[in-house]
Amino acid sequence: MLELDSALAQHMVDRAMAILPYNINVMDAQGMIIGSGDPARLHTRHEGAQLVLANRRVVEIDEQAAACLRGVRPGVNLPLLHADQLIGVLGITGTPETVRPYAELVRMAAEMLVEQRQLQAERHWQRHQLEAWLRQLFDPAQPLGSLSAEAERIGLKLVWPCQLCLVELAEEGDPLPRQDKLLAALSHKTDYLSAPLGSRELFWCRSLGTRDDDAWLKHADERDWAVKRLVLSDPLHDLHELQQACSALRDLQAYARAQLPSVRVLRLEALRLQTLLYAQRHSWLLQGWLTPLKRMVAQDANGTLRQTLEAWCAHDGQIQVCAEALGIHRNTLRYRLERIAELSGVEVMRLDQRLLLSLGLGLLD
Repeated sequence: MLELDSALAQHMVDRAMAILPYNINVMDAQGMIIGSGDPARLHTRHEGAQLVLANRRVVEIDEQAAACLRGVRPGVNLPLLHADQLIGVLGITGTPETVRPYAELVRMAAEMLVEQRQLQAERHWQRHQLEAWLRQLFDPAQPLGSLSAEAERIGLKLVWPCQLCLVELAEEGDPLPRQDKLLAALSHKTDYLSAPLGSRELFWCRSLGTRDDDAWLKHADERDWAVKRLVLSDPLHDLHELQQACSALRDLQAYARAQLPSVRVLRLEALRLQTLLYAQRHSWLLQGWLTPLKRMVAQDANGTLRQTLEAWCAHDGQIQVCAEALGIHRNTLRYRLERIAELSGVEVMRLDQRLLLSLGLGLLD
């Protein structure tokens, strides 16, 4: 059962007395005054409230009755209910005939405040539970059965198939107000599940559908949500795939921060191989692959050879197109390519080698 606290009780008093010229008291379920416009009456027992609690009904007290009760003044005292449970008493001081017309209105307002506070508490609890569950979801070692059981316990409803989207927020400025606005906007959709993943990132699980994410980013910019980037998964069909997608999108984020810092929409389907390789970039196997490139980079003080190789791979080994893109003569390009082959030991004219070089460049620091 919900229990009134002194902060909420005093809030009720202050709101009512800002409108009415009568003192208001709020008593807890034991009849103690925990909120009042008269500070001297705080933390004293109100016998009139105890009568209300004992009989679960309105108790009016006139001058004669007040003289017979301790800690009581003339007025009207009404039971405060929440979910049909008696949680306290509200009293309005004055002759019953004078204050009676206001009593029910004040009680109604007080019970609405209680309901609002309870809803806020429930939302806070749900958000806390969701954030705790998300921390487990992003832990690859977390057993799937435990995740599923916890989701059921907290009443989490996931709609399949869906798409996971990590929303990165800009690093400039205070992110919390913008994060709150963005969460409020996303929460209006029943097929969305959204929650913070720290101060500058949001978890957004959304139903599948045709969406223009570039247009959504423009919409976000217009509303000053400070969205830096969207990182998007493949379609997901169950909790196991969702857990796998969390790890994959973390790897995609790391790759994008190193190699694609200005790209605002990242789709796993378009960068799957790069993401997979980047996640293993420190392994012995991949380091052996990168050794020829590292030899070349070590001898490329001004970065000219690396720039040439990147253009060569980007233009599929087309001499004229690549030379024009670099703004150099074809012979200069051939000389640079010969130098790259000499330093790396890789045949840059071969298609399969160009593919390996192109991928390898994306793995270099």
